[in-house]
Amino acid sequence: MSIPQSGGGPIEHHDQLAEYLSDGCKPKEDWRIGTEHEKFGYCKDTLKPLPYEGERSILAVLEGLRDGHGWAPVEEGGKLIGLEKDGANVSLEPGGQLELSGAPLETIHQTCDEVNQHLTDVKDIADKIGVGFIGLGAAPIWSHEDMPLMPKGRYKLMDSYMGKVGTMGTTMMRRTCTVQVNLDFASEPDMVQKLRVALALQPVANALFANSPFLDGKPNGVKSTRGLVWRNLDDARTGMLPFVFEDGFGFEAWVQYALDVPMYFVYRDGTYVNALGMSFRDFLKGELPALPGEKPTLSDWADHLTTAFPEARIKKFMEMRGADGGPWRRLCALPAFWVGLMYDQSSLDAAWDLVKGWDAETREALRVAASEDGLQAQVGTIKMHDLAREVLKISEAGLVARGMAGAGGLVPNETHFLNALKESVESGKVPADELLERYHGDWNGDLSQIYGEYSY
Repeated sequence: MSIPQSGGGPIEHHDQLAEYLSDGCKPKEDWRIGTEHEKFGYCKDTLKPLPYEGERSILAVLEGLRDGHGWAPVEEGGKLIGLEKDGANVSLEPGGQLELSGAPLETIHQTCDEVNQHLTDVKDIADKIGVGFIGLGAAPIWSHEDMPLMPKGRYKLMDSYMGKVGTMGTTMMRRTCTVQVNLDFASEPDMVQKLRVALALQPVANALFANSPFLDGKPNGVKSTRGLVWRNLDDARTGMLPFVFEDGFGFEAWVQYALDVPMYFVYRDGTYVNALGMSFRDFLKGELPALPGEKPTLSDWADHLTTAFPEARIKKFMEMRGADGGPWRRLCALPAFWVGLMYDQSSLDAAWDLVKGWDAETREALRVAASEDGLQAQVGTIKMHDLAREVLKISEAGLVARGMAGAGGLVPNETHFLNALKESVESGKVPADELLERYHGDWNGDLSQIYGEYSY
């Protein structure tokens, strides 16, 4: 979840809303890669999730990173709720999931170094206090009641609202984890092409990264419980966004969409003001019931943009949001997958050629099938396994074309970061399939064994 935005002055005319988005356009040489991943923490002796405070807690981990690894504190209401260093952030998801929002970096090599250092630092602290962390798309055993709500005003408001607009919003908040990548665009047409490809191919990412076949201590009947949860959250702010594929789509069309997303809050003087279900359009007119007579700033607009949760979204950059959290290797594979597709024009064109004939019903059906069946999904004549194989070839070609060397030039490009995904395509098995085999095999239905064998 995003931290409060800052630095935006008053909104004096409507054009500023689209200009805010278009200000994110960058020349290709300035494109960067920002990788985010979330993970569940737990006490090793009880296998219970971490509370916010205590000897073995999220707070203890944050304090360890602050005091031992040079991170600066981020506080809200006197509580330590995040950290900052070198353009990166460590933050808390609603149920205590620990998130690294990485700095904007030039190559996947740098991104993977960042992930590796972060997980090494977290493990150093965790081992000292008897805590473990695990990368999964959904909490396999813990109930909603087991998961403490973190002390952030935004989450308190969202938690009360989620139960009114869908069936699984509070499950999303407390019991799911993702890995995502944030990428840049050069222009409005470039944004349009990338966002269309991003939305159309999120189901492929969901299938390849499916890693949450359990909920409430047993198989849930799907490969990605996280994907199922996001399909039953809040239709006003989630989904595959058919309007993005309509003629004339651009920044202003995104503005109109975002203006119709019901508000959650307004951030004022360190406090989240309750604006649940209210209209940003009314806010623009000075008619917001929560703040009568007051008009929004660009910081308010930036905050509001973070409350839309489609499968891919734009702010001043683009976020790919369709993958389950997972094991160490796949945290680097996700940015490699999307960078290969998005940052080479020939690969982006090839990806668009692959999906441009699909209609909205096909895209939505692929979204559903991916979360249910992983690589075994099929929609009409489209077989997910074959589609994933083709998309990986396109991504790999894009990474070869980028030619970003690593290890002091010893590694010629970034293609090896796709190896975990290529192995899945070759075997036909994604992490969820492997977990189910273990559950029904040598684990004999004892799901507690997942912690010892799959933690970082």
